[in-house]
Amino acid sequence: METIKVSHPLIEHKLAILRDKKTGTKEFRELISEITLFLCYEAMKDAKLKTVEVETPITKAKAQMIDEKEYVFVPIIRAGTGMIDGIVTMIPNAKIGHIGLYRDEETLKPVRYYYKMPSDIANKTAIIIDPMLATGGSGMDAITLLKEDGVKNIKFLSIIAAPEGLKKMSEAHPDVQIYCAAIDEKLNDIGYIVPGLGDAGDRIFGTV
Repeated sequence: METIKVSHPLIEHKLAILRDKKTGTKEFRELISEITLFLCYEAMKDAKLKTVEVETPITKAKAQMIDEKEYVFVPIIRAGTGMIDGIVTMIPNAKIGHIGLYRDEETLKPVRYYYKMPSDIANKTAIIIDPMLATGGSGMDAITLLKEDGVKNIKFLSIIAAPEGLKKMSEAHPDVQIYCAAIDEKLNDIGYIVPGLGDAGDRIFGTV
């Protein structure tokens, strides 16, 4: 497994505001979308292009385009849905699947309650999105579900990751590339990332 930390001064700037407990819901949502743009940009660097013909105001010309329908972005509900706006800004025609998982507060293990994908998911590149990669349990489970559906090309986008979660993901799914904007210090004794930003879902949806 390869972990790519996407570094840029603008990302660091936005992360600082994102982490601040005083940042309100509206700005938090906007920052999640903006940082997702950077992650998507990096994750799509190896996207295949096809030659098309377009007509400019001057003449016809050959141009290169991505086949947007070849990609499925899969948010892990609920926090992952906060990243969708950033994704569709970059790739408006991408298909969106959904995986519903929640963390059992006692065992810290993921519990699945929803799974909906395009019918032809096996032939597409699936990019899972979730703002926080903490214990890695939800991410590993999401990847396993997609592999069971026949998906061979999978990437994972997360804004903040913990070393413990990255280690577990690499051991369970060494073939999946992970893109993140920050790798934090550790997990605390209740499975939250330190220093992190709190509960991403609560802050995105204003349920703090």
